[in-house]
Amino acid sequence: MALDEFRKRAERVRDLYDRLNLYERGRVWTDEEFMLGFIGDVGDLAKLVMAAEGAREVPGARAALEHELADCLWSVLILADRYGIDLRRAFHRTMTELETAINTRLATGRSDEVKDDEHGR
Repeated sequence: MALDEFRKRAERVRDLYDRLNLYERGRVWTDEEFMLGFIGDVGDLAKLVMAAEGAREVPGARAALEHELADCLWSVLILADRYGIDLRRAFHRTMTELETAINTRLATGRSDEVKDDEHGR
């Protein structure tokens, strides 16, 4: 499935959540609430990665890990849409920047010549 197909499917599910939230609560989620949901999913993902590494016991951890990774991807796709981000272009641009920075550091053998990215790599 191509990224655009993932995005369209994610938007269909978001639209269903909007309908459900309108029905149950009389309003849809705000962008901030989508982000807070994503933060919760990332926290759940962290616990499941710990389980996958043997640091925690979680029954059904593998299936739960798959679910949380998909939830996180959904959130990223929805947030990108909400903020008008062309995720395909942003991903390619960011990967090119990272590859260039890493290759420069490897070629020079001096990590202080290239500013670390925002991830501390």
